[in-house]
Amino acid sequence: MYNASTIDASMTDAERHLPLSPHQFQILLALTDGDRHGYGIILEIAERTRGDMRLGTGTLYTALARLADGGLIAESARRPPAPADDDRRRYYRLTPLGRAVLRAEAARLDALVRQARGKGIQPSGRPAWSRSR
Repeated sequence: MYNASTIDASMTDAERHLPLSPHQFQILLALTDGDRHGYGIILEIAERTRGDMRLGTGTLYTALARLADGGLIAESARRPPAPADDDRRRYYRLTPLGRAVLRAEAARLDALVRQARGKGIQPSGRPAWSRSR
């Protein structure tokens, strides 16, 4: 019999945040290399996905707020040297919980891919993470 309290008690803190949206996953992934400001996150995701995912500022800042509220990211106090910095920028960093959630989501996605491959499903081309062009 399904018992929600038993299931919830057995979940790790990281698993409670799953599944992540594709945007949330990509933002956390962008922060694994170090602190970034919002526009830096947008650029890193666009570059890494070869332009398949392009986050608008509204989407980005909504996702950043949710990730911060969940404790997955935090505003960073570290800033680049003055000549390379802009006081208006807010920098974000991945928290230990955020890193654990990212690992848990990667494991969840990997399990889904393994199940699909077990059924003979193979990728048909480059992934499309955002709206179609």
